[in-house]
Amino acid sequence: MKLLSIIAITLLLVSCGATVAVDYDQQVDFSKYKTYNFYPSIQSGLSNLDDSRIMQITDSLLQQHGFVKNDNPQLLINFFAQESVSASKSTLGIGIGSGGGNVGVGVSGGIPIGGRVINQQLTVDFIDADVDDLVWQAVAEGEMKERSTPQQKEAYYFAVIEKILKQYPPKKK
Repeated sequence: MKLLSIIAITLLLVSCGATVAVDYDQQVDFSKYKTYNFYPSIQSGLSNLDDSRIMQITDSLLQQHGFVKNDNPQLLINFFAQESVSASKSTLGIGIGSGGGNVGVGVSGGIPIGGRVINQQLTVDFIDADVDDLVWQAVAEGEMKERSTPQQKEAYYFAVIEKILKQYPPKKK
């Protein structure tokens, strides 16, 4: 039942979806990278709980794609986030109008619904461990409710990281 609720929340969040932009070094052969680990001193700007969620989800998704976590990795993964809080963009519109002849008068307004949201920009860096150089970067922008439950946060991060990792490795043109 828990899995079903996470899948439902994930589908809802994916439909609202984060946007992902990717940049990478075009000279790098990404097929050579098979092992990874996280950068030793990640300072993400998030809570330790969110850091742990992101690492667990990233581990799971990378291992599904054949990567191996290793103490002597080819890739180091770093991530950090910038957040801001704003009112929900969802509003309930109310209008009053009247008209007759060739004259019309109307008054309308919007009432915010859904509470405040966290606008988040999550950046994920893949760094070549041998030369300590950034080779691939993804920036995802999304939003979640300010008072999200742990399950909602997990579903949000799963959807965002899955969307990010669909862009790796870059497609050859």
